[in-house]
Amino acid sequence: MKAGRFRGIVLIALAAGFGAPRGADAQVLEMPGLTVNASTSPLGSADAASQGSVSSRQLQEFPTYRPGEYLETVPGLILTQHSGEGKANQYFLRGFNLDHGTDIAITLDGMPVNMRTHAHGQGYADLNFMIPELISGIDYSKGPYYADKGDFDTAGSVTIDYIDTVPHDLASVSAGTLGDYRGFTAMSRPLANGHLLMATEYDRNDGPWQLPDNFNKGNLLLRYSEGTHVTGFSLTAMFMDDAWHASNQIPLRAVKSGLINLYGPLDPTDGGSAERYSLSGKYADTTDARQIKLNAYAISNALQLINNFDGNVTFPQGVGDQFLQQERRQLFGGSASYTKFGSLFDRSSDNTIGVETRTDFNHMALSQTTNGTQRFTVRDDRIMETSAGFYGENRTRWFDMLRTVAGVRQDIFYGTDDSGPTPGNSASTAKGLFSPKINTILGPWRQTEIYLSYGQGYHSNDLRGAVTSVDALQTEMNAQAGGPGVVGASRTPLLTRVEGYELGIRSEIIENVSVSAAFFVLNIASEATFDGDSAGTSVGRPRSRTGIELSASYTPLPWLSFTGDFAFTRARFTNADDGSADIQPGHPGSYIPEAAKIIASAEMAIRDLGPWDGGLRFRYFGPRPLLEDASVRSGSTALWDARVGYSFNEVWHAQLDIFNLFNSHAHQIDYWYQSQLNGETSSVYDLHFKPVEPLSARLTLAASF
Repeated sequence: MKAGRFRGIVLIALAAGFGAPRGADAQVLEMPGLTVNASTSPLGSADAASQGSVSSRQLQEFPTYRPGEYLETVPGLILTQHSGEGKANQYFLRGFNLDHGTDIAITLDGMPVNMRTHAHGQGYADLNFMIPELISGIDYSKGPYYADKGDFDTAGSVTIDYIDTVPHDLASVSAGTLGDYRGFTAMSRPLANGHLLMATEYDRNDGPWQLPDNFNKGNLLLRYSEGTHVTGFSLTAMFMDDAWHASNQIPLRAVKSGLINLYGPLDPTDGGSAERYSLSGKYADTTDARQIKLNAYAISNALQLINNFDGNVTFPQGVGDQFLQQERRQLFGGSASYTKFGSLFDRSSDNTIGVETRTDFNHMALSQTTNGTQRFTVRDDRIMETSAGFYGENRTRWFDMLRTVAGVRQDIFYGTDDSGPTPGNSASTAKGLFSPKINTILGPWRQTEIYLSYGQGYHSNDLRGAVTSVDALQTEMNAQAGGPGVVGASRTPLLTRVEGYELGIRSEIIENVSVSAAFFVLNIASEATFDGDSAGTSVGRPRSRTGIELSASYTPLPWLSFTGDFAFTRARFTNADDGSADIQPGHPGSYIPEAAKIIASAEMAIRDLGPWDGGLRFRYFGPRPLLEDASVRSGSTALWDARVGYSFNEVWHAQLDIFNLFNSHAHQIDYWYQSQLNGETSSVYDLHFKPVEPLSARLTLAASF
């Protein structure tokens, strides 16, 4: 695998990075097995009960099998994986199957993670370039109530920030029972008037699969910074390279018949590879009177995915339905904001104006393949998509127990698609959207606040679906068969509007206890999609999601804490259905397929109990309807993970992570669609699933020099 060349980089860094002198003024933030920052109370600062933050210490208190699972510290958010480890996770939040990121805006160190008009799926958010030890914290919000957040901020948003320096040279090595190996190192040194931070990571994972994932990933980060996040700047370069085999979801009947085993692949030639380069900069200047923030980035992405999810439905046995999705993307963008601290009618009042811009240049292609060998090209698109967002926001404390956050946002999108080999799909389009937002906060009194929120937002849809007029796959198949000519395709909107309402409460009236609750409604006019697997469009029905979220934390002792989250969502289509658009025809209904009704989690954490630390974590992913009449449902998934850590001294720390503690045989993901196996004469609707990884363990030895 091409990522293997990073082994040398990591080994050089591990061997050579620890001899140079450190600066005495290195910022103390985090080290393996010990973190020194603590979370602060959101009372008086949060705009909603569903808004919050997670400290780096909290992130390190429980085990994570894959990097994306650090986002599960966001209450009500759960991540799964239906393919190889190098592929973006699948996200679920507030009754949304967010696929790989359609309705959750994720940024890392000021850069968007979601990819617009993506070869595999709109909003594709791959977090494999994230290095967990460098995270200084996570800020999250839910709902379209925030003027500074634009595309994909409908169900919620997650903002991940990195540290500028480390207090000591850091190194760790890990080994797991499922062919899981990892090496990490980081160091920072004084340079000029600031600090230089360098970090490297090499990760390998096979998993329990009959065909090992053979996932190899290398990460490299270089960062120069001066000052602080309030007044200062940073310049950061990142590089990631990975490659993998993929054991995708499999048909239940294939396992029952013995055609493949539980950990076997439907197609052993599935897999992928990815590269990511980025250069970014952040600047902030704050005085008593105002604050200026600037951010800019340039990103280059390359991705190749080879998948066969249904066997031989479209093409006969021996040819199969495998397809190749690939893209090369250059992405440029940035943001600027100006905040004036002042007063209104002698009341504290701050005003912010801001602008965001982003431009994607993307060359993507969809091809039909057999055993990884290309047979013919379905689509070949050269896309330019650009957007600008302008917003204004006012924060005013009218009385001691009343404050408001009101904002407006105007977004403008423009895109062009030069499509071949079907020129009829070449076109351009533009769209604008205005979004008002308002949050009202009552309190705090008796350590309690009440929040009322309303807002409109949006997510962008695949540009190809917004301009297409030809079903490229069906047209090509007809041409090969000598049948009729061009097959038409329906278009989808470029932008989809979302409207949200929320009522929440947060209280810390009981000592060492914090509780919050939020009741929300999210209405979406349409969830139209462009299917990157088949180059087909689907006009979605309007839908509504209503739910409640509960969160609580309790710290009875300085070394012991308990947290718990529970989310319930009712997700329904809001118009009548004759069954014509069902996943399986003849099952009309109002249930939204794959919308989880219940997501829950709980955690017990032990920290600094002498040399010991550790945690116990529970995650629950409730059953989902797989058809619109709910006649077929998935099972639930309940997993326990555990961690035990021990500090030998101030330098050495060891920890043992145990995943799937009770060896559950549940599923990571379930789908209902038709597939045709080798030897079958026709396609069959069936449950397709990927099992969770069995009981496994990972041992990590970390050093802080």
